[in-house]
Amino acid sequence: MPVKSITTTPYDGQKPGTSGLRKRVKIFQQENYTQNFIQATLDAMPSPGAKESTLVVGGDGRYFSTEAIQIIIRVAAGNGVSKLIIGKNGILSTPAASNLIRKRKANGGILLTASHNPGGPDNDFGIKYNVSNGGPAPESVTNLIYEYTKKCNQYHICDMPEIDLSKIGVQTIDGFTIEIVDSVNDYAQLLKEIFNFEQIKQFFKNNPNFKVLFDGLHGVTGPYAERIFVEELGLSRSSIQNCTPLPDFGGSHPDPNLTYAHSLVERVERENVNFGAASDGDGDRNMIYGKNAFVTPSDSVAVIAAHAEVIPYFQKSGVKGLARSMPTSAAIDLVAKKKGLEIFEVPTGWKFFGNLMDAGRLSICGEESFGTGSDHIREKDGVWAIVAWLNIIAAVNEKRPGVGIKEILLEHYQIYGRNFFSRYDYEEVESECANKMVEHLRHLIGVGKDDFIGKTFGQFTVKEADDFEYCDPIDGSVSKNQGVRIIFTDGSRIVIRLSGTGSQGATIRLYVEKYSQNVSEYESDTQEALKPLIDVALQISKLQEFTGRAKPTVIT
Repeated sequence: MPVKSITTTPYDGQKPGTSGLRKRVKIFQQENYTQNFIQATLDAMPSPGAKESTLVVGGDGRYFSTEAIQIIIRVAAGNGVSKLIIGKNGILSTPAASNLIRKRKANGGILLTASHNPGGPDNDFGIKYNVSNGGPAPESVTNLIYEYTKKCNQYHICDMPEIDLSKIGVQTIDGFTIEIVDSVNDYAQLLKEIFNFEQIKQFFKNNPNFKVLFDGLHGVTGPYAERIFVEELGLSRSSIQNCTPLPDFGGSHPDPNLTYAHSLVERVERENVNFGAASDGDGDRNMIYGKNAFVTPSDSVAVIAAHAEVIPYFQKSGVKGLARSMPTSAAIDLVAKKKGLEIFEVPTGWKFFGNLMDAGRLSICGEESFGTGSDHIREKDGVWAIVAWLNIIAAVNEKRPGVGIKEILLEHYQIYGRNFFSRYDYEEVESECANKMVEHLRHLIGVGKDDFIGKTFGQFTVKEADDFEYCDPIDGSVSKNQGVRIIFTDGSRIVIRLSGTGSQGATIRLYVEKYSQNVSEYESDTQEALKPLIDVALQISKLQEFTGRAKPTVIT
């Protein structure tokens, strides 16, 4: 195929964040904007580079995905890529893409997703590059992509017919191969190798009144839910809802939390559903919710780690270590201590877990932002976490029939105590206001630290404070300014950081955590238990004063 080199002009601001480049659709639709970024991504690919490489391509099906994939195909061909493996109709969950990269030994993958952000012509789109281990590109690669975007004055492209993404099979054009694959098959097979599907099916057979409800939020996991929950585990189709992927996610946020998955929450409570679950736009996040029993992500990963021995994958490989992102509650730390396992605290961003997994030091990990996973792939995995809970419930019920989500949580608290935890999100805040608030906090813990340490706010006295810094124990890389931490003498803490997952403005995330070994508190409402600490967090940060926001956009 003839290759054309098209003259272009660099765009400002094409800097990938923790999960790729996310902007409004209309920005990606600008002339050559997407072509420039794909060219820069291919230029920045680690050795041996793009030429003769194999790449996996797919995404969450959001608006502009089809057009973007056709651009990727033509630019990849123009840069000498040997083969593209593409999910049918462009659909591949982020965990499924990670698995395909690893299984096919691809050089990397280009994922079209803005995760839990809303979709549609007036909303968000995203492009993310994953490396050969199946995980998100490290900062060394994303920084290089950004450098290439700043000097991109031409891109290389082949003029070729539009590829039919709906037809499974292999097409070869002048030595350039395009393979369209079933989006679900390889991933479903992976989960069947990890979990005891027969045990779960037997549990459902023995407990016909045990109700399950999965909500796909019109994201990518709909086809995965049909295959795994209905076809493989034998649940009725009434056990799944909103499982048709839509380019605008039905007009809502595909974000599995108490705010945006309200339809699931309402049905679980109204219909006495024993096990409710939801996943996000690209399938890497999850929420577990039973009647009167919301499982915080921090508790979820701790419970999975505590019961890992019932999951066949860990029976074979053992549990090598545990980890969490810094803002996530320390519940999993307590499991690690009791089981004598290594525990890691890393910055927010799944790529930090990947190094530890590749080095054989990490098996189970999680982020408070509804991300949970293990070393079976190099991404967080929403459906994996949901099936893990079903496997645990099935196993526990063989010894103690009638145990559900709430009972498992309370038993966990009896052993480890309870880490009350909540996150307040303030979305699309004026960037200048958010930055001034962070400057104020950094002054408190920097120049003003001598006065701040030891200061008392109500019942809380400041013990220590810093801006989290992480030195990777594998490659020695250092990540600074990852979030302001304020830790009090009773072990409670608050964390404040700016998120890099929004497409415009700034998202302020405020995290509050209080540890309790008081049995009488274990069934308390989280927000009531944390209210005194939340008040202190707002007082110290002056968040309302700097931003003008009287309340958060989302509480989780």
